[in-house]
Amino acid sequence: MKKYAMAATALATAASMANAGGIERRGDPSMILFEKSRVYLEFSASSIDPQVSGSPLAGVPTAPTGDIQERYQSFAGGLKYQLNDKIALALVIDEPVGASVNYQLPTVAGGGAFFGGSNAELNTIAFTGMAKYQASERFSVYGGLRYIGLGGSVFVISPATGPTLTGPGAPYSLNEDKDFQFGYLLGAAYEIPDIALRVALTYESKTEHDFDDNTGAGFEVKIPQAFTLHAQTGIAANTLLFGSVKWREWTDFRIQPADFSSVAPGVGFVNTAIASEPEDIWTYELGIGRRFTENWSGAFILGYEKDEGQPVGNLSGKDGYISYGLAATYENEHIKVTTGIRYFDIGNANSSVTSFTNNDAFAFGTKVGFKF
Repeated sequence: MKKYAMAATALATAASMANAGGIERRGDPSMILFEKSRVYLEFSASSIDPQVSGSPLAGVPTAPTGDIQERYQSFAGGLKYQLNDKIALALVIDEPVGASVNYQLPTVAGGGAFFGGSNAELNTIAFTGMAKYQASERFSVYGGLRYIGLGGSVFVISPATGPTLTGPGAPYSLNEDKDFQFGYLLGAAYEIPDIALRVALTYESKTEHDFDDNTGAGFEVKIPQAFTLHAQTGIAANTLLFGSVKWREWTDFRIQPADFSSVAPGVGFVNTAIASEPEDIWTYELGIGRRFTENWSGAFILGYEKDEGQPVGNLSGKDGYISYGLAATYENEHIKVTTGIRYFDIGNANSSVTSFTNNDAFAFGTKVGFKF
């Protein structure tokens, strides 16, 4: 296993720097359970800089949007403890989903974009406690509880939206403190250590968060359920092939307070969602890792999400991507440091009023792990 282990670690940071489907920012936290040290402590940080802009669709008399996606940072930490030969315990703190959108240009009245002056922030923090039971040399099961806080703010202004009680074009503002709810994850893995083979399937439950609009009426926002299949295998001495497939039920995600409305052709102002996703999303990753020396290894990773071709929300502006990542790892008996860079070629997308084209993102990240 040692001859493959370092190449495998190069995946960790590069794959976690997400600009993925929906508002995904980090992946399945359970893989820390497979670290081989008796005590393993890790910290990671990443910075993602999306460039997403668009031009008005034909017949929409407004200016281009400018860059609407804000640069953001993501942080995480984890601790794994091998209790005995059969049982491993872990705690992970991370930020699984989020969004940061800002239409910085003036409003339509000032010669700007259709949603000029609008902005939105969505943030989370998650505490995940897990345990893994090694039923045999090759088979293990794992699971745990998650305590996830979701909150944020939104300010929307456009000619076609407004608070239901105020009227067309009026700005809409909503601020929500974090609402904490419990969820869980379950998984199973099959391994052949001699060839570094591992196949692991993880299920993450949805969490349902309760908020109030400006009138005091309650509404619910869900972080949807997900399945992730991880796989890796040694294909030659010092060389590892790895990848993952993730499905998340993003059609279950919707931010729709009852006091927000927008124009429906032929109907007038009706209650609609501020943010939602038109399709469930599959995310694919495939990579190859190579150990170069006793202490150094590297990896190359491809990522893909299908362009669904459905209209997207005006606070999103993206539909699918292809990504290319490089990562390098230095490791010795007590520490391993992984640094990665990733480029996202973001798919074109149309919203109700804007065509978003020629967009991309860069992500940089570092993870430091300590072995005791």
